[in-house]
Amino acid sequence: MTLTAAPASIPTPAPTLLFARARTTGADERVFLGKLGVLALITAAGATLALRPEPVAVVAGVLLLAAMYTHAVELQHQVLHHSAFRRAWPHRLVGVPLGLPLFVVYSHYRVRHLQHHRFLGTPHDTEFFGFDTRQSLTLATLLRGSFDYHRVLVVLRDVVRSAAGRWNYEFGDISPKMRRHVVQEHLVQGAAVLTASGLAVAGLGEYVLLLWVLPLVAAVPMHFLVELPEHILCDTDTTDVLHNTRSIRGSWLSTWYTNGNNLHIEHHAAMSVPINQLPARHEETRRLATHVERTYTDFYRTLWQALRAPK
Repeated sequence: MTLTAAPASIPTPAPTLLFARARTTGADERVFLGKLGVLALITAAGATLALRPEPVAVVAGVLLLAAMYTHAVELQHQVLHHSAFRRAWPHRLVGVPLGLPLFVVYSHYRVRHLQHHRFLGTPHDTEFFGFDTRQSLTLATLLRGSFDYHRVLVVLRDVVRSAAGRWNYEFGDISPKMRRHVVQEHLVQGAAVLTASGLAVAGLGEYVLLLWVLPLVAAVPMHFLVELPEHILCDTDTTDVLHNTRSIRGSWLSTWYTNGNNLHIEHHAAMSVPINQLPARHEETRRLATHVERTYTDFYRTLWQALRAPK
């Protein structure tokens, strides 16, 4: 009798594209400039609606501005990785104003976020936004993260410290040049606040309220919801990006609005790759990674089930 050997298991193919580096090209730069143009147009539309006399238009305009201020920080995220332009110098020039509406100081965000990439999966993670996956997952902690207006007060505190020459980085050492950039940009943020305050004193407070304050109030939870899926419910005790990060395939709309933040595994695998190149890498992610969702609805359904599960 002839015995037939059991078929050998077929090993999972190793990634060929997911971790590959890529330079920013002229085409990538034009794509990003197009995104800035769309941001400007929609923001102008939101401002126009917010200043209309009809209450429905005002609410729509404020929410549209909040959505665009959130989107601007997602564009700022690409800029801080220096993957939007072929040269280095435009990144700071563009990145600083993108964060002003949401009190996100560009160089401070940059240094902390790059540390997040370096230390993800370790106790030294310094993620700038979002839910700290090392704390308990409860509805109360999620709500605190959703309405984290305290962060704005922290930025204002750092504005005062920068003006007094007392600002210091809390998460390690940074170069004198980077510290100088952070201090300068805190002063820019402070100048924006003083300008808005001056306009309010001059009788233009309604403009400040409708174009900045109310959109900021709405944008804080909006931005939290955009950032939340990145690492929550993932394997936080490993440094393997295929297990400690989540990607969501999403639609063209969610990919545009989050500026590719939905493809977060792809981004962590090769953080300097221009965002518009990431969708080509998603097939390998889907095949190899642990936490891959089809839609944001799927993710939030999973999150809700985790919240309801017995602790």
